[in-house]
Amino acid sequence: MATVTVAEAEPTSPDGSGWTDEQLRKYPFPTKQIPRLSHTDPRAEILINNEEPVVLTDTNLVFPALKWDINYLQENIGNGDFSVYIAENHKFLYYDEKKMSNFENFVPKSRRIEMKFSEFVEKMHQMEELNGKQRVYLQQTLNDTVGQKIVVDFLGFNWNWINKQQTKRNWGQLTSNLLLIGMEGNVTPAHYDEQQNFFAQIKGYKRCILFPPDQFECLYPYPVHHPCDRQSQVDFENPDYEKFPKFKNAFGYEAVVGPGDVLYIPMYWWHHIESLLNGGVTITVNFWYKGAPTPKRIEYPLKAHQKVAIMRNIEKMLGEALGDPHEVGPLLNTMIKGRYDQDLNANTDNGEALHNTARE
Repeated sequence: MATVTVAEAEPTSPDGSGWTDEQLRKYPFPTKQIPRLSHTDPRAEILINNEEPVVLTDTNLVFPALKWDINYLQENIGNGDFSVYIAENHKFLYYDEKKMSNFENFVPKSRRIEMKFSEFVEKMHQMEELNGKQRVYLQQTLNDTVGQKIVVDFLGFNWNWINKQQTKRNWGQLTSNLLLIGMEGNVTPAHYDEQQNFFAQIKGYKRCILFPPDQFECLYPYPVHHPCDRQSQVDFENPDYEKFPKFKNAFGYEAVVGPGDVLYIPMYWWHHIESLLNGGVTITVNFWYKGAPTPKRIEYPLKAHQKVAIMRNIEKMLGEALGDPHEVGPLLNTMIKGRYDQDLNANTDNGEALHNTARE
């Protein structure tokens, strides 16, 4: 596996930063701290160029939005419809509704409902008062239905800085700005995206645990054709080591981000995100960019994220060729078992020894 060169950060002991270790969920794998650096620090530039995570503390990327809270948004965000997910517990496992027909027995762990912002706020307050397990999580792309004050705030983002990040790395276009509003303790389980992401925290604190692409085999993603494609099958709070034995080798990089922090989440890096326990409502805006185009000249050995892309393409191609995504797994097993899952050099050596013995 490739060696990740993420620099060490200062320990995350809060020291009056607005949160405590008691607000963090406990998990069975070790982690290191993601560096916290000024955007002017040359080391930050190196990390982003190497597609490794870093928390940037002073970009002013979303400075006009730091005044956003529920009341301000309710007054100014407009009367458009918002996508709100409702889950029976704190985990919001993403699923692709278009792929649900591939798995007839698939039952989503959450459901998506369109509602007005005021309805979302009312629903969230109801759940807070009931203090039950059910949760809501708003996840909506910012669009032209928002009110004028939100538009002015949006235009005041530090587009000069972020556009430079995009240009000098030859990233593709900005695909969306996703507004995320979650209840305290909400968890988005580990998954990876096929886009570059600047994750800008506006209100409250979120813990972000990242895993590099070379830990693919430790995190056991669902098949490409499954609705939960790109999501880990492992329950971090209660891992089944018999089913997922290599999860014991998982090693994460983590940071707690607060208002004004911007976390760079590189393409294909796994990320598990949680709003801190007893930390109140959290508000975040994502800046998603398409990755740089594939270079004309491929350099070997391939990087881990390139191998993930190859595996995805193989799964997609086989699904199309076979006409049934359920046949992909059996075909891959037929290809691999007894052929690629053994030490063929050892078998060859034994065969030569037997052959030589027979001749003698």
